[in-house]
Amino acid sequence: MNDRNEHDDIVLSPREMLALRRIEAELGGDRRLVRRMGLTRPPRPRRRPALIVAILTCASLFLAVMGIRTSDPVFIWSFAALWPFTVLQAFRLLCRMSSTGARITSWL
Repeated sequence: MNDRNEHDDIVLSPREMLALRRIEAELGGDRRLVRRMGLTRPPRPRRRPALIVAILTCASLFLAVMGIRTSDPVFIWSFAALWPFTVLQAFRLLCRMSSTGARITSWL
């Protein structure tokens, strides 16, 4: 059950592989070292900001529809307060996606 290193033809025991992985994990956790070495981690897909924007959009649309149907000032003012925040968060999400090189699919 010996693993081989991808770069060399050196056989490591499972104990040595475990120790090597621990060392790499500790070194990878040091942001300053990673930046100095020029190593980059693969970007993690971030689903949480997109989910938050989707929830804010649904809540804003709900408040808009309820405000139109009932003409209740509470719904109208709630929509007026939530909508700018929703647009701001959507804009920040799009900026973040474009700066990290994430794919943005076209609607056309």
